[in-house]
Amino acid sequence: MKIDNREIGLDYPPYIIAEMSANHNGSIEKAFQIIEMAKARGADAVKLQTYKPDTITMKSNRPEFKIEHGLWKGKTLYDLYESAYMPWDWHEPLFQKAKDVGITIFSSPFDFTAVDLLEKLDAPAYKIASFEAIDIPLIEYVAQTGKPMIISTGMANKREIQDAVDSALAAGCRELAILHCVSGYPAPASDYNLRTITDMRESFNCEVGLSDHTLDNTSAIVSVAMGASIIEKHVTLDRNGGGADDSFSLEPADLENLCIGAKTAWESMGKIDYQLKKSEKDNVKFRRSLYFAKDMKKGDVINADCIRSIRPGYGLPPKLYESIIGSTVTVDINKATAVTEELLSDFKKN
Repeated sequence: MKIDNREIGLDYPPYIIAEMSANHNGSIEKAFQIIEMAKARGADAVKLQTYKPDTITMKSNRPEFKIEHGLWKGKTLYDLYESAYMPWDWHEPLFQKAKDVGITIFSSPFDFTAVDLLEKLDAPAYKIASFEAIDIPLIEYVAQTGKPMIISTGMANKREIQDAVDSALAAGCRELAILHCVSGYPAPASDYNLRTITDMRESFNCEVGLSDHTLDNTSAIVSVAMGASIIEKHVTLDRNGGGADDSFSLEPADLENLCIGAKTAWESMGKIDYQLKKSEKDNVKFRRSLYFAKDMKKGDVINADCIRSIRPGYGLPPKLYESIIGSTVTVDINKATAVTEELLSDFKKN
């Protein structure tokens, strides 16, 4: 698939998405700074979240609307999203800022009106959040734009993922990726089961990546070896900034390390290749080979005390050791001379 002319797939370096989420902390200037930071640190894209408290939940104090555990314990859903959402009139200047900086920007819409807003801004792609992966009408509405789609799969079982994929494709999506995800904030690495990525590639026949909520980069970088072509991570200017998502987000240096590490992991995957590598060529001469371990006279018979397998590698290979025993030398030989075929008589016969 391709987003904003950037090819995405196993043949290309991992596509790194810097998720701003709520880490603007109510300041458009901070949001501008996050965009600048993401570009400077090597990310391919910045992602926003487009919702209002009233489009994502209802204002209610009923028990089911209250958060009982985790980072946001004690808040109602409405209170959380009211404090975390990005004002809609910020979107246009943020899209322009990304254009000026030279980084792709797109968003996760949470209802039809959010999609309509993003379409007016000519968003190059759409992300469906994990909690919305079962919202088939929303997936279909996004798919009808014809833009590339990324769907996170946190909490979704295999049947639910298949429903989301089938719905997106049936509604008009032609470039689709799904992200393996654990919807814990933060999530322990032990929950990630990265081998699932390989199965997702085989099962759903689309691009697969990772939405990573662990506190470091290890899982994200390892995911490249499992077949992840996209990596999404929350980013912030300061983990101690006090925002809803700051505490589990990557700071600037961490984001840079992710971008470097993921690309290095991808480069190291390479291809199946048993040939001598360019970086090895100068060291071939230091492999083991057979050398004379003592002075010898012409006609002497070689026994086990006469030759040794040592470094460097100018002599015959050690695998010929047994076949050389019993040969005679054709000339006088000094200790530490490489064993070569022309110094031996009857070598081929032996």
